[in-house]
Amino acid sequence: MDAIFSLMQHSLPTFLITVFIFSLLVGSFLNVVIYRLPIMMERAWQAEYQGYFHSDDTAAPSTPSPPFNLVKPDSTCPHCQHKIRAWENIPVISYLFLGGKCANCKAPISIRYPLVELFTALVATFTAWHFGATSQGVWAVLIVFILIALLFIDLDKMLLPDQLTLPLLWIGLLLSTQSVFVNPVDAIIGAAAGYLSLWSVYWAFKLLTGKEGMGYGDFKLLAALGAFTGWQGLPIIILLSSVVGAFVGIVIMITQRKDQSVAIPFGPYLAVAGYLTLLYKTPITEMYLAWVLGS
Repeated sequence: MDAIFSLMQHSLPTFLITVFIFSLLVGSFLNVVIYRLPIMMERAWQAEYQGYFHSDDTAAPSTPSPPFNLVKPDSTCPHCQHKIRAWENIPVISYLFLGGKCANCKAPISIRYPLVELFTALVATFTAWHFGATSQGVWAVLIVFILIALLFIDLDKMLLPDQLTLPLLWIGLLLSTQSVFVNPVDAIIGAAAGYLSLWSVYWAFKLLTGKEGMGYGDFKLLAALGAFTGWQGLPIIILLSSVVGAFVGIVIMITQRKDQSVAIPFGPYLAVAGYLTLLYKTPITEMYLAWVLGS
C-alpha cells in the first residue's frame, strides 16, 4: 500500500487515472444514494411517527417489510424488475454498450445515471489535479463526493439530509486539527458563523413575512463549508451562491411562468460556491480586493 501511494505521489498521471476510475465507481454508488436515501428517511419518519403516536396499537404487520437501504434490494429495471447484472452496471460503459436501454425489456434508461457518474469522475479528477497527490487532494475528492450527493438530492427533493451534512461538518472540524485546509480557530469560527448567519436570515425573514425562506439543512451545509474554508471563505460562498441563485430563480420564473413564491433549492448553489471557494479562496479574495481598492 505504501508503495502504491508513493507511486501516485511521484506520478501525477497515475494518481489522476486512479482517481478518475475510482470516482466513476463512486458516481454509480452516488446514484443509489441520491435515489434511496430520501426514501429511507421518509420511511424512518413514518415509522417514528407510528411508533410515537400509535405505540399502544397491538396490530402488527403479518410479514416484516423487506430491507431497503443503500445495499439491498439489488438494483432492478423499474419497468420489468429485471435484476441488473454486474456487467450491466459498469459506469458509463454499460449504458453505451446497451444503447441506453434495459438488457431485458429494452425500456429506456435515464441518461442521468451515466451523466452523474461522468460528472463525479470529471470533477473529482479536476480536484485531484488542483491539489495534487496530497492529503488535501484525497480529502477534497471525498468532499466532492458528498457535495454531489447533496446537490442532486436537494434538486430532486428540496432536502439536505443530516446523514450527509453533519458528517461533512465533523470531517471539516477534525481535519482542521491537522490544518489540512484551515487551522482549528478559523474552522470553528467558520462553522459557527456559517450556521448562525443563515439561521439569522431565516428568522428575520420569517418574522417579517411569516414565511420560511430556507431550510435548516442550508444552515448545516454552510456550517460544514465554513469548517473547510474558514470564516474567511464565508463571504465568498454567500455572495456567489446568492448571485447565482437569484439569477437562476429569475430565469425559472420567466421561462416557466411561475410566481415569486416558487420554491427553489439553495443547497446546490451553496455546494458549488463552497467547492469553488475551497479551490480558489485566495485568488478570488485577492481579485475582489483589487477590484474594490482599484475602484
